[in-house]
Amino acid sequence: MEKKEFLDRLRANTREQYDMPDMNINGITYPDTVKQFVEMTQTVGGNVIEAQETDDLNVLIRRAYPEAKVIASHLPGIKADRNPDTVDEACELNGTDVGVVRGEIGVAENACVWVPQTMKEKAVCFISENLVIILNRNQLVDNMHQAYERIKMTDYGFGTFISGPSKTADIEQSLVMGAQAARSVTVILVG
Repeated sequence: MEKKEFLDRLRANTREQYDMPDMNINGITYPDTVKQFVEMTQTVGGNVIEAQETDDLNVLIRRAYPEAKVIASHLPGIKADRNPDTVDEACELNGTDVGVVRGEIGVAENACVWVPQTMKEKAVCFISENLVIILNRNQLVDNMHQAYERIKMTDYGFGTFISGPSKTADIEQSLVMGAQAARSVTVILVG
């Protein structure tokens, strides 16, 4: 059955219709959004480096991950060994120690950072052993309602919220960090 046929059948058999509920929701707010974001990022297992506009991000990344041999990024000014825009296939990013991407929106209530796909191979966000997200502190919001209002999709049509390293508690209800994606996530707050 095609989608149109399915929807037509639903409409034909709908006996009562209801108005949409009022969606005016006031989400949680914080007196200090930056402080809440930092604390929540640490709570979910991530790290935060607060940087000034004049700081050399390459130095901060190297200081956070001194053992890293392979860094992948497409961001201007970041010294990288691999570029997710120039690889032929995503599998070429396998073995990346540190992936560096830019976040657009940070959310204080849950430490999520919106990372739109601005690179050809989004796998860098998930295949890297460690992920560094560069985020302007002026792009922090209190809650997800505010974040959704600001999201703009890129031409790639993909983006994701990332909150700390990957986690699972499926096996014996024991929390395991770094099970499916990055083992660590560091957010560099700039500005």
